[in-house]
Amino acid sequence: MILASSLAFFLVVLLTGAIVIAVLWMVFLKTREQESEAAASENAEQDTVVRSAAGEPGIEVSQLFRRDHLSTITFWDSVLARFDFGSILKIRMEQAELNWSVGRFTSMMLLLGIVVFVVGLRFAPYFVAALVAILAALAPYNYVLRLRAKRFQKFQEFFPDVLDSLARALRAGYPLSAAMEMIANETAPPVSVEIRRASAEANLGRGWPQALENMSKRVPLLEVNMFIAAVQLHARTGGKLSEVMSGLAENMRETLALRGEVRSLAAHGKLTGIVLSVLPIGIAAMMMVVSPDYMLGLFHHPWGKNMIGAAAACLLLAHFIIGKIVDIQV
Repeated sequence: MILASSLAFFLVVLLTGAIVIAVLWMVFLKTREQESEAAASENAEQDTVVRSAAGEPGIEVSQLFRRDHLSTITFWDSVLARFDFGSILKIRMEQAELNWSVGRFTSMMLLLGIVVFVVGLRFAPYFVAALVAILAALAPYNYVLRLRAKRFQKFQEFFPDVLDSLARALRAGYPLSAAMEMIANETAPPVSVEIRRASAEANLGRGWPQALENMSKRVPLLEVNMFIAAVQLHARTGGKLSEVMSGLAENMRETLALRGEVRSLAAHGKLTGIVLSVLPIGIAAMMMVVSPDYMLGLFHHPWGKNMIGAAAACLLLAHFIIGKIVDIQV
């Protein structure tokens, strides 16, 4: 017992030291990179001044161009660039409208997983501690996905009204570009943000086909793809785009009503899954208060921790399965 406690203590100290060293090394690399960028910028400015003084045209670096990196630390940026998870996470964060750094976010995920794993080793077997650590590390990513889903749901609720406004503007004689700018100024986020961005891209030279394609990548919803297809089809064949927008808005409202009915019917199943997941934990906590000797026998038994870990894994798996069953897509 003393040997196991000593090994656990040295393991905690070793992991803590490794984390501290890694953080200090990242800070050192970031500081050195910032100094090198500042020196390069200063040299470029001096070269511009010298060329201008000599009568040669100076080279000016536009501030509109920016370095699109996953992390400001060169080492961590190269590591993230080797995996698709970094680029996928960046797209998800942009779709959730979060201006967070991918490098810092992934570092926080790793640090959270390591801390939970080290703490879990004191109370559970290795496989249970590893499972809990993985779930804890993925919790921030799950938070990003939930924000993304809420933003898309809000977009779906507001989009039919936006299409009605667009149809009225087209009937009044506005061209598509002017109607889109007017809608961007009058509607609420997140629809106004995406339409304003698409309008800015189209007016800055990319054109409406490319701007709408970029909008479909930022908001990968069926409603947006239908709207873009209608606009592109109208640009090729002509016709009354206002009537098409009105029809799309009506169909989207019917789809939203059907989704609301399905969501209300599936609420009972979701509540059942939550109750079945929380009930064993509540009974165990109540038994610890009412009859602690009865529960301590489970902790002190050689197979006790393994049984607790297996029960926790079964609860998580059951909760996940029930969630998939009641998650009906319309």
